[in-house]
Amino acid sequence: DNAVEKISAGKSLQTIDSARTIIAVIDASEGVTDQDLALLGLAVQTGKSLIIALNKWDGLDAGQRQHVEAQVERKLGFADYAAFQRMSALHGTGVGELFDTLEQIRASLVARLKSSEATMLLEQAVSQHSPPLVRGRRIKLRYAHVGGHDPLRIIVHGNQTESVPDSYRRYLEGVYRHALRLVGTPG
Repeated sequence: DNAVEKISAGKSLQTIDSARTIIAVIDASEGVTDQDLALLGLAVQTGKSLIIALNKWDGLDAGQRQHVEAQVERKLGFADYAAFQRMSALHGTGVGELFDTLEQIRASLVARLKSSEATMLLEQAVSQHSPPLVRGRRIKLRYAHVGGHDPLRIIVHGNQTESVPDSYRRYLEGVYRHALRLVGTPG
């Protein structure tokens, strides 16, 4: 068992490294396992687009579904950009929607944004929710520009940007993801 698991984990790491979009299939009847968490953590660290497919969904009753959804929300908060798909590979339920989600991710990966638009979105986000004080000083985020594509990378300039808390970074990522209708891609 241990040798098979090591080989499987090694192959998963190779696949994560070479993939553009990752579909993590989780057995909904088992819930989110430690190995699922470890592999999803690696996928998020590499900045890959991500779909989390909850397989065997049709075999769960309403109470089990509610339990799995609560567990996914609690354990997978670090992958908040991921697209979620409920499906049954055996019966084919939800598989068509999986391909639709892949197409939405493909469109998100090639999304284009002008620097002026990136800055405008930044200004709107800051006006709605100001960055916190750091050591008694206000963080000032001045402008943003595109730092890369596939996936889209937005670089924010200002003072004390290295001190921006992770929670505020996630807020900005969410603002850009929502405004640009990005699906399954990190911000």
